[in-house]
Amino acid sequence: MTDTTDERLKQISPLRRALIRPELGAISGVILVFAFFLMVAGDSGMFAPQGIMNWSVVSAQFAIIAVGACLLMIAGEFDLSVGSMIGFAGIVIAILSVQWGWPVWAAILVAFAVCVSLGFVNGWLVIKTGLPSFIVTLAFLYILRGLTIWLSILTTQKTVIGGVKKAAEGDWLAALFGGKVLTGLFRWMGEMGWIATFTRGTRAGQPVVEGVPMLIVWALGLVVLGHLLLTRTRFGNWIFAAGGDAQAARHVGVPVNRVKISMFMFTAFCATVFATAQVMEFGSAAADRGVLKEFEAIISVVIGGALLTGGYGSVIGAALGALIFGVVQQGLYFSGAESSLFRVFLGTILILAVILNTYIRRIITGER
Repeated sequence: MTDTTDERLKQISPLRRALIRPELGAISGVILVFAFFLMVAGDSGMFAPQGIMNWSVVSAQFAIIAVGACLLMIAGEFDLSVGSMIGFAGIVIAILSVQWGWPVWAAILVAFAVCVSLGFVNGWLVIKTGLPSFIVTLAFLYILRGLTIWLSILTTQKTVIGGVKKAAEGDWLAALFGGKVLTGLFRWMGEMGWIATFTRGTRAGQPVVEGVPMLIVWALGLVVLGHLLLTRTRFGNWIFAAGGDAQAARHVGVPVNRVKISMFMFTAFCATVFATAQVMEFGSAAADRGVLKEFEAIISVVIGGALLTGGYGSVIGAALGALIFGVVQQGLYFSGAESSLFRVFLGTILILAVILNTYIRRIITGER
């Protein structure tokens, strides 16, 4: 019988195929992190319903901005202005709604429009000038942070603007960012004794966990959307191609410039979702919010298996990286460890993730 296998096609064993999956490191990290904190903080309430909700909310915050950062990094670019965009969007919402008396829904829509437009400007400058996105967005990091503080002081003489929660009462769009879902289910579970309830005060008998915050719903929705976009659409193929070899992609008809600009805009959209949910949760906006979030998003993506050189990565992996961050941050609190160790963890896991991803890249490309 004649062997019809084309010798030009490199055969990859099932084991090797599993090893080069971008999510491998993140999956291993999730298992190790959960196992560790089950041992050291299992009796502290970390895995009780309220504890689970705490680290789920933190993980959702990381995941929202990680989805945008992941798609942009796969397209071969970075956005270091994400953290400043979060603070800027929050201040815009607060000024328009609290200081100027606009309906909150209108303030939210304006914030989205302005921030997505700034994302377009970021991408356009990168494409038109040929400068590295690292430099362009680093400049915007400072521009937006300074502009946010200036606008806040100019309108209120302070850098924290309260009163948003009162202004948002009954607002239809605010509820999509600051509300809760499945409240009836959690109330029923409290009545059944399956989850803890308050025993004193005006909230006696009500469940300690009232429902699932919309922040988590947004995170799950963006992760699913990003994953489907990346793996099930032609545009997703374009994203990989634009980050893998932009010139070769252009030669086969991929609109590389449009893809990259779209990803900058999507990253700004994710940052604004984060900012809006945060403002609705706290009922206030602060000019210094979002500090270092851009780096935390990038680290989540790298842990999730994305290459810093672009063209390779996974939204699911980035979401798992965000989950690791949320569990570790809250796990340190529940275990009584010093909170500053979280930064030590971030630096350590970044180095390990880059080493692992470099090894994977060598496997893929056949480098030594």
